[in-house]
Amino acid sequence: MSEYQRVRSSESDVAFAENNESRTIPPPQLPVSYARKIVEVLRKYGKFIGPGLMVSVSYMDPGNFSTAVAAGSAHRYKMLFSVLVANILAAFWQCLCAKLGAVTGLDLAQNCRRHLPANLNLMLYILAEVAIIATDLAEVVGTAISLNILFNIPLPLGVILTVVDVLVVLMAYRPNGSLRLIRWFEMFVSLLVVATVVCFSIELFSVSIDNAGDVFRGFLPSKAVVEGDGIYLSLAILGATVMPHSLYLGSGVVQPRLRDYDINNGHYKPSETDIDNNHDNYKPSYDAINETLNYTIAELLVSLFTVALFVNCSILIVSGATLHGTAKDASADLFTIYELLCKSLSKAAGTVFVLALLFSGQSAGIVCTLSGQMVSEGFLNWTIAPALRRALTRAVAITPCLILVLVAGRRGLSGALNASQVVLSLLLPFVSAPLLYFTSSRKIMRVELVNNCYYDLRDVGIPLHNLRRPERNDEDDNNGDDDDINNFEIDGDSSTEALYADMSNSTFTSVCAVLLWVFISGLNFYLLASFSTGNDVHM
Repeated sequence: MSEYQRVRSSESDVAFAENNESRTIPPPQLPVSYARKIVEVLRKYGKFIGPGLMVSVSYMDPGNFSTAVAAGSAHRYKMLFSVLVANILAAFWQCLCAKLGAVTGLDLAQNCRRHLPANLNLMLYILAEVAIIATDLAEVVGTAISLNILFNIPLPLGVILTVVDVLVVLMAYRPNGSLRLIRWFEMFVSLLVVATVVCFSIELFSVSIDNAGDVFRGFLPSKAVVEGDGIYLSLAILGATVMPHSLYLGSGVVQPRLRDYDINNGHYKPSETDIDNNHDNYKPSYDAINETLNYTIAELLVSLFTVALFVNCSILIVSGATLHGTAKDASADLFTIYELLCKSLSKAAGTVFVLALLFSGQSAGIVCTLSGQMVSEGFLNWTIAPALRRALTRAVAITPCLILVLVAGRRGLSGALNASQVVLSLLLPFVSAPLLYFTSSRKIMRVELVNNCYYDLRDVGIPLHNLRRPERNDEDDNNGDDDDINNFEIDGDSSTEALYADMSNSTFTSVCAVLLWVFISGLNFYLLASFSTGNDVHM
């Protein structure tokens, strides 16, 4: 072997050894700092769990049960596409609601009173009350049916007993109180939500699905969504999912954590008058919004696309697997699916379904109470005792239910449940229009960078050392935009120049919102036209 060959051989051996040594080096470990950041993010996210679950309750109430059962029995899994689209629309609206509540510190009803003419505000209030009553009717019917099946309580008596759940709200929820009490209440509602999810998880494992591919294909568009009674069912699903009252709720439940942040950091000191008026003079600081808004929206989306979507899809899948093709599918209702689950699976399967109905009815009834309070206080600045408010709303909802039970029996009750969801869908364009207007307005959706937490600055005792004066640069000086710079006086003795951050919708978001609004309005117009021409669009 020549000298050159020996050198090349030696170099090859060294390279081979280095390659083998490199292969034995363990993969780099995740830096401890990154792991700590992930843990910290998850820990912080855990503090925001609650509002999204409460909002998701609005999307899995007895109205959803009834419409999903009707859709599954008539079209099996093909209406899953409508459920998915409705959930996407719900997520979009709720993100706008969370943004509105976080930036302005006011819920949707309070913003209507502050920014809209009196006559328009009154009209929207009436429509909102109709939506609350229609929603409450669904909770009344669902709870009465579950009590009838579980305990053999007559339907008329079950309808009357649904008033009792108001006691939970009276004892537990104080929207003006401390965040700790609010979180305990959120945990109680979350337990009811978890119980509903567990019940439907059991149902899904119990029913027999011949072809799982049919289920996944149901999430794709099909003619069944728009042909025959499909448009009516799709609108009922939309009304049962994107409920008008949930928009008021979603814009209100996000505020306690923002307010708690500002109180703890000395930005906001509520007076007794402000507390009595549900903090009507409070607006979140810029720091509070930056600290909480992203986590609030993340928790909301996770809740809607896990809990709410899972429950609604599960109802339709269970009803499609058990009711479709049977002799009773044309008149399927909550009683029917209970009877078939007991016959085809077991008594336990039917009982689990009814328990899920009871849990969802109770949680939805509680959430509806909160929405009713926000509507009455926000639109009219009229604080009604919760007991009286609930009694009046339930009295209006109970009256038609009692008449239907006595005259038409259980079929009339189920029909009223489905019809109430269509009414909610018809009201949605009127309720959602102000939401789009407010969140697209630069004047309304702007936040002072100096952490001013008051709409009215007179005699509020602002802690001046916590007002952060933003640094200005040459671009700010040369901008010349009067809408972004404003002078205000604090306690009448000093002047501070406040810069604003624009948090209104982007052009893309505004265009999408308008297109979705036009789409929903068009569907409702089509439904009304079908009714007027006598087309058979009923179940």
